[in-house]
Amino acid sequence: MGAQLRVVRRRIRSIQSTKKITRAMELIASSRIVKAQQRVEASRPYAVQLTAAMEDVARQTGAIVHHLLEERESPAKIGVLIVTSDRGLAGSYNANVLKVGEELFGDIRRRGLEPVVYVIGKKGVGYFRFRGVAMRGSWQGFSEVPPYAKAEEVGRTLIDDFAAGEIDELNCAYTDFRSAFTLRATAKRFLPIAPEEVVSSEVRAVQAEYLFEPEPAEILDHLLPQYVITKVYAALLESAASENAARRRAMKAATDNAEDLIKLLSRQANRARQDEITTEILEIVGGAEALSASSEG
Repeated sequence: MGAQLRVVRRRIRSIQSTKKITRAMELIASSRIVKAQQRVEASRPYAVQLTAAMEDVARQTGAIVHHLLEERESPAKIGVLIVTSDRGLAGSYNANVLKVGEELFGDIRRRGLEPVVYVIGKKGVGYFRFRGVAMRGSWQGFSEVPPYAKAEEVGRTLIDDFAAGEIDELNCAYTDFRSAFTLRATAKRFLPIAPEEVVSSEVRAVQAEYLFEPEPAEILDHLLPQYVITKVYAALLESAASENAARRRAMKAATDNAEDLIKLLSRQANRARQDEITTEILEIVGGAEALSASSEG
């Protein structure tokens, strides 16, 4: 009986240690969600102004013509950028976005085309490496706090591959952050850029007149790549916020489960201790009765 009690108490101490870790990770993830949301909000005015600048160029020139807007007649290779996390313990976060990526692969193959894989995040890199899937590009080490420089590095690689004909289209699978409680793995096309993304159908009451220096085509050569990089950066920021929200939810569930298990084991320990005490009392009473019987005899 004593051995059983020691085993139960050892398990309780082990689970209490685990609970401290999961609780700490929950608190850390909670603090990072706020910062991640702030980064998402801070990036939006830049994207809005960039789109407005491209609209102004289009309005003054009458149309936008650029190779990043080019719909290729006979595409052969479709790029898929998948954004995962560097660390686990985030519930179904990675599984959901990888499922969306696999669905994209299926759609591409049904079109008789070849998917070209780009992966961000150690978990995604490990997933495809284990399955023997070739990756044209992979990046890791910044999923929780993505810097703009990394988004620019990824974006430039994708733009260069598109321009060189290595890919004819690019889709991105990432996790859209709606709120701390609503995360949705989704897929969007990044290249070629749809003209309606950069040319608004709304007519502004007051339209500014511009003198362009350099020429509009040169301006677009700078603005459109920046627009693609901004979309990559937005996907990284949304994914970072989603990763922290998923990790907080997973760690809270783990902490709650640990508390429930500790309560259950504490009841088992109390019951074992009561059984032990009862056994000791019975042994004492039995011994006393034996002594009494021997003295009477």
